[in-house]
Amino acid sequence: MKTPLRLVSDRQGRSEADRDRYLLDAYSHAVTTVVEIVSPCVVNIEVQRLRLRADLRRPLEVRGNGSGFIFTPDGYILTNSHVVHDTDNIKVTLADSYQYDAELIGDDPDTDLAIIRIPANNLNAVALGDSQTLKPGQLAIAIGNPLGFQCTVTAGVVSALGRSLRSKSGRLIENVIQTDAALNPGNSGGPLVNSRGEVIGVNTAVIQAAQGICFAVPINTAKWVITALMREGKVRRGRIGVIGQTVILPQRLVRQFNLSVDSGILIIGLEAGSPAQQAGFQERDILVEFADRPLSNIDDLHRMLNAERIGIPSTVKLIRQSRLIELSVVPVEFI
Repeated sequence: MKTPLRLVSDRQGRSEADRDRYLLDAYSHAVTTVVEIVSPCVVNIEVQRLRLRADLRRPLEVRGNGSGFIFTPDGYILTNSHVVHDTDNIKVTLADSYQYDAELIGDDPDTDLAIIRIPANNLNAVALGDSQTLKPGQLAIAIGNPLGFQCTVTAGVVSALGRSLRSKSGRLIENVIQTDAALNPGNSGGPLVNSRGEVIGVNTAVIQAAQGICFAVPINTAKWVITALMREGKVRRGRIGVIGQTVILPQRLVRQFNLSVDSGILIIGLEAGSPAQQAGFQERDILVEFADRPLSNIDDLHRMLNAERIGIPSTVKLIRQSRLIELSVVPVEFI
């Protein structure tokens, strides 16, 4: 004999089925609201590259496409470096189908970010969020133009934080956001957005052999890259020659050394002959302070290693086997 179906009610008298419908409606409402806010700011980018070949009389024309998003009303657009790097012609199509020729303002292959600009004003622009506040499991919405299909929306969650991804320049992009919001070719450079319609990342890569493993450069990284690209057209960087990852510090060490942060940078590798090696850094050291500034993650160190630090001795503090050690290191320019 079959057991009759029982509907369990909550304090408001709603059944489980009603609650499920309510949650699904709330989820749908969140996604559709975000799309209404952000999609007018998302653009399609078409590029043309001309390649000279000895066996051809005319240059070989290579075309590509990607996505981007307007972040100022006067036409500045953020996208991936690999979308627009080394191109001869860039065309941008807005959500309303208007098309413009774009100029490259700045390009940073090390973070796979670039800025282009179109000659237009009074445009819809996105709001930039704070990727430092992200938590695994929260809603993530990707908007872009995969395979040329304009304004395609996929939704998922933030799968993990603090990932590392090697850029085409060979440099590791740190603190990358992993999401299962599906990305396809052409999504590159589009925004990853939270439930408030704020951009939390720039979609950049997909693991081709896997399903549901996609990556975005965090918007906090993009913010300081934007500043440098707008000012100089490139990012001048210092380097000390460490490979590191963000780790949570034991609370006993935070209290023992009266630290203002509860995380630091675990050094997992040192470049031979680098400033860090010459200064006495060792693998498994945890870097917690640079030039009197606390370091809670690898992005903090990248921000500190700006053009002004090149050639200037800087004091660093690191934890080595439960001891707090102070060293001096001289950053060199990253070439």
